[in-house]
Amino acid sequence: MSSWSKTIPNYSNQNFERKVKVSSMIYVPKRTKEDANHEVQSKTEFVGDKETSMSSDKAKTSMADLTLVDQYDYEPWTFIPQLKLRKGLVPYDPRTMRKQPPDAKHVKMMSWNVNGLKDLLQSQGDSLLKLAQREDFDVLCLQETHLHEKDVDAIKRSLPRGYEHSFWACNITTSYGYSGTAVISRIKPVSVRYGLGISKHDNEGRLVTLEFDTFFLVCGYVPNSGRSLQRLTYRVTEWDPCLSNYVKELEKAKPVVLTGDLNCAHEYIDIHNPNGSKGKPGFTLEERESFKTKFLNKGFVDTFRHQHGRVVGYTFWGWNKGRETNKGWRLDYFLVSKSIVDKVYDSYILPDVDASDHSPIGLILTL
Repeated sequence: MSSWSKTIPNYSNQNFERKVKVSSMIYVPKRTKEDANHEVQSKTEFVGDKETSMSSDKAKTSMADLTLVDQYDYEPWTFIPQLKLRKGLVPYDPRTMRKQPPDAKHVKMMSWNVNGLKDLLQSQGDSLLKLAQREDFDVLCLQETHLHEKDVDAIKRSLPRGYEHSFWACNITTSYGYSGTAVISRIKPVSVRYGLGISKHDNEGRLVTLEFDTFFLVCGYVPNSGRSLQRLTYRVTEWDPCLSNYVKELEKAKPVVLTGDLNCAHEYIDIHNPNGSKGKPGFTLEERESFKTKFLNKGFVDTFRHQHGRVVGYTFWGWNKGRETNKGWRLDYFLVSKSIVDKVYDSYILPDVDASDHSPIGLILTL
């Protein structure tokens, strides 16, 4: 179990190091704290595909949260590019919205789609070490490791010290690295499982499950439906139902934490351009409905949305200057069994960690 690391950056306005990117191709209007006040007072909620007003007393982000730092001297992730969303919603800012660590016993878990672990370690070899030093996590789940089984031993030697337990699921269907998941942990699990236990779904290394004393942790990389939606039917009629059945079966023994790149921007506020992205992989009606019916309607809670209400936070931007303009998607989640939602202390995003096209997400669970 973790204690708070002293190496975590101080997010106070006195010590925050501002990183300003200037581009003649990008115009970002200066936003004042008065603008933020107006945003909170005129909160907007999207229900399905429709927009409804929401009174300020329902907003989970308080005025005090917004005015702790001068967040409007431009950090990309404090800017909402979609004008329709900008009028009513508040961007997620870890400098003001993360909680101080609890005094109670807790476990700190993180998840990160690294988009190729070998490449990440070669190009930014200290990125995992820096994340471990900064966050002092207990468990880290990885997606898109892009490893073959023969690569794993060498990769293990590159892991931060103190994380003695690591578990790897690799794609065995291709000659090149694709998909793949892993979990590294300083806590020894009770047991480990790989895949769903169904051979047709388990060749791409998409799932690792760790059993701990009081819960199961499932690290998953849900299949992308593909640019031409060639895997959409497989995704929503086979994979999602089987994953749903799997976690519900686990839940009969212990509560479940399901995390990873779930490849779905569930709501309109989970994507920077909802109207222009309809029908695209990750934002089809079929995927969004499947996410709702197979997981949320079956007792799993989206911890970020539960904690932060209608705050806009993204976890994926792609490589084409998406971060600079905050043209992102929220594809990465921590879902938990409803029976332990009261133990969720903090659910957060680290948008400033940019070694991949995804950013890490975190969950602190009291025990």
